[in-house]
Amino acid sequence: APASNSGKTTVATGLMAAFAARGLAVSPHKVGPDYIDPGYHSLATGRPGRNLDAYMCGTDLVAPLFAHGSAGCDLAVVEGVMGLYDGASGQGELASTAQVAKLLKAPVVLVVDASSQ
Repeated sequence: APASNSGKTTVATGLMAAFAARGLAVSPHKVGPDYIDPGYHSLATGRPGRNLDAYMCGTDLVAPLFAHGSAGCDLAVVEGVMGLYDGASGQGELASTAQVAKLLKAPVVLVVDASSQ
């Protein structure tokens, strides 16, 4: 998403719930230190929501933590944080959704609020 409040949590949680309703084991993840959204993810999937925080854990641990959390699942959904390139303040792309996607070699689905403001 290009910014916060564009519907990322609604879309990500909806996708997780839809996949789970089809009988798929979904591994839910959230970029950054947010502990509220992973609770929604857990309710949608029946599995623990996990954080992928490159700032707190370091970039070297993001992929192994993702692999551990995704073990035994059919697919994983990673909800981004803030805007796609918003990272740790003053530290470039560090801890941004873009950086985590690169570390995981994961595709990105951009959620955009197209309403008129």
